[in-house]
Amino acid sequence: MEVNLTVVNVGNSRLAVGSFVAGELGAVARVPLDTPDAWTEQIGEAWLSVQGRENEAVVAASVNPEMNGAVERAVQDVANRRVVWIGKDIELPIPVATDEPERTGVDRVLNLAAAFEQMGKACVVVDAGTAVTVDCCDDTGKFLGGAISPGVRMQLDALHERTAALPAVRFAAPTDPFGRTTQQAILHGVYHGIRGMVKELVENYATELGQWPDVIATGGDAAALFTDWELVHAIAPNLTLYGIALAYTNHHIKHGT
Repeated sequence: MEVNLTVVNVGNSRLAVGSFVAGELGAVARVPLDTPDAWTEQIGEAWLSVQGRENEAVVAASVNPEMNGAVERAVQDVANRRVVWIGKDIELPIPVATDEPERTGVDRVLNLAAAFEQMGKACVVVDAGTAVTVDCCDDTGKFLGGAISPGVRMQLDALHERTAALPAVRFAAPTDPFGRTTQQAILHGVYHGIRGMVKELVENYATELGQWPDVIATGGDAAALFTDWELVHAIAPNLTLYGIALAYTNHHIKHGT
């Protein structure tokens, strides 16, 4: 089937919008959730790319249920379409082996599904956004589980807001081996803390799997945290959007629609 989709990923702080035209992802816009006029405009522009094409649809995934109604209204206004939700209207593209599959973040599953589709083997996805998640699938593509920790911004905000003297700091990868100022010390703690966590988790996963998994990074802070790090096989900023398209396509192939 020809894939012509406007895809929307509703995160905790941002909305990502893009379009697949004949299976190819075009430009992707990321806008804060507190600017609804901006993301409504982006949804409208993305829809124009696929409007009138075969199998056109608007497909979305969300980890922020409170925003879903607003997204549905925006899509109705600009495209006169109903949103097709992954995990609600369409099943997830890989099996989920957690204790509570229905409570496992749909974005985490979609990320691993998209990574597994490309790698074809056990792999790990690190999503560095509002939270940092480090999730693993096996050689069959089964989602095994993972870890969740505070993201970069959350850690920096907590240090500033919950202490008397630590300053607010804008994140950047530290360049000096030592944190020679308070600001640099904070950056070292957050930067190396996240990377150390990722390394420890991947080593644990490798021991359990009996092999070293490829590691794919995504999310807004992935480039600053992981560029040129030998542990990370690739940085794929649009991984969740590919996962959304994969879920939709697999569903229609499976059901012959």
